[in-house]
Amino acid sequence: MQLSERIAHAEELIQAQLADGSRACVTSSFQTECVALVHLVTRFSPEIPVLFLDTGYHFNETYAYRDQISERFSLNLVNLTPAKTVAAQEAEHGLLYQTAPDRCCGFRKVEPLFAGLSNYETWFTGLRRDQSPTRANLQHVEPFKLPGGQMLRKISPLAAWSTKDVWDYLKQQGIGVLPLYDAGYTSIGCQPCTALPIEDGNPRSGRWNGKKLECGIHIQAE
Repeated sequence: MQLSERIAHAEELIQAQLADGSRACVTSSFQTECVALVHLVTRFSPEIPVLFLDTGYHFNETYAYRDQISERFSLNLVNLTPAKTVAAQEAEHGLLYQTAPDRCCGFRKVEPLFAGLSNYETWFTGLRRDQSPTRANLQHVEPFKLPGGQMLRKISPLAAWSTKDVWDYLKQQGIGVLPLYDAGYTSIGCQPCTALPIEDGNPRSGRWNGKKLECGIHIQAE
């Protein structure tokens, strides 16, 4: 499928999911696919809330790029923050990203996001199947249950896009990328848990020292 066809499919899906007037949001880490998605979605819904997980551990480059893109696109940016500051968490628990990364992600990513998502009915994500083996079966539209039982529609318009598709789209639109990609990073999250990829063909293999591939925000509540 040509990129033009992928774009048309994504646009049709986005428009269809917005058509019923449900409360919708889009999450963005400001990695390449997230920026492509935000660009697509905001063309049809300029005021849609763009949720960013401000963990306190991001690279300085990520914060600067977030602000740059937010200003350029005039985004309705919503920064979701954890219950405790980095200093408060480290004072109580130490460096959880070293000793218990799942707990750290739970405190700083999962809990804030799920709390934020409870205000919405439709959730647009930049997930793609070729990002990781854990995402190989990703569907464009899936139900998603929050811990409290609330159901959302989780929409991944770029599910079938390749990395090349994403980069070609951004180039086509004249959108620069997060500078950290120039240093060889292929998946960028919190600074302490982000390294260069350690496994060919698995762009997320540099996350969490290779101990895991997901932070938990895309895992269904039991």
